[in-house]
Amino acid sequence: MTSLSLLSVSVLLVLVSTGVAGAQINSASVEAGTKDSAALHQIVERAVTSATEKFPTLKTNQIAVTLINLTQPEKLERGSYRGNDKIYPASVIKLFYLSAIHRWMEDGKVQDTAELRRAMRDMIVESYNEATGLIVDVLTGTTSGPELSPEDLEKWYEKRNAVNRYFASLGYTNINVNRKPWCEGPYGREMQSVKAHPPNHRNWLTTDATARLLTEIALRQSVSAKRSEEMLELLKRDPFDTGPSANGQSRGYTGLALPTGSKLWSKAGWTSETRHDAAYVELPDGTRFVLVTFTVDHANDREIIPTVARKIIEELKQLR
Repeated sequence: MTSLSLLSVSVLLVLVSTGVAGAQINSASVEAGTKDSAALHQIVERAVTSATEKFPTLKTNQIAVTLINLTQPEKLERGSYRGNDKIYPASVIKLFYLSAIHRWMEDGKVQDTAELRRAMRDMIVESYNEATGLIVDVLTGTTSGPELSPEDLEKWYEKRNAVNRYFASLGYTNINVNRKPWCEGPYGREMQSVKAHPPNHRNWLTTDATARLLTEIALRQSVSAKRSEEMLELLKRDPFDTGPSANGQSRGYTGLALPTGSKLWSKAGWTSETRHDAAYVELPDGTRFVLVTFTVDHANDREIIPTVARKIIEELKQLR
């Protein structure tokens, strides 16, 4: 399979037939039961080619894609392009913190309060970094603040890795989920840790890992069916809302590629370097899929993500 590096667009598509939410698939079996598919690899590669032809500055080493077909939930198939490469995820990392905080609440490690729910909503719906910072503090028992002694910094860092340990216990690999997203920071002990702990100085995700988590949520297998439903409620977008209150995550990413009547659940991320999207889509014909797109150094190229999505949707319809 063609290798890609540096910049990345990652696309995850998960097709789900009607009623798949009730399939008996747990978190571990999503990964263990997913098999590589030559046909899906080819679809992904053609989508990459389509994007690079339309956008000449987007080179083949600047795009990554993961595709998982869930039309038959008992026969999960995957096609990927740089699916295991580490990429700075921007606000897509908040999807992992959302799943983790539900796990903590489910296990009774964290009290379910109105303030915690407000922060969860603002983290996902509005993508506020301050709300995410609170969630990270609650998950790890750490706080930002003044610099620490080297000994205390290591104790702090051990606690901060709680979310990493959780996802590692589920079999997730090649990711780092221990940093708060920042606007102007980090400062103090956060910057100390950044300098002291390479290569985990930034959050990292792979398209394969993001694909797996969003698949688990879409299948109602992340933590529990009820909690997966609660996650989906926060991720719900209206891709056809053109009013002044329209959420940018609805219209600025995968939503641009969707035909009338489609439904969308997503978490986007945007910085001066990156433009990402992780989307779960239900098409009017009953096709369901999850689409995750990461782009680096193409933050203002608004059409790359929907271009990749349109091509894959077209090919998946032909495959059906």
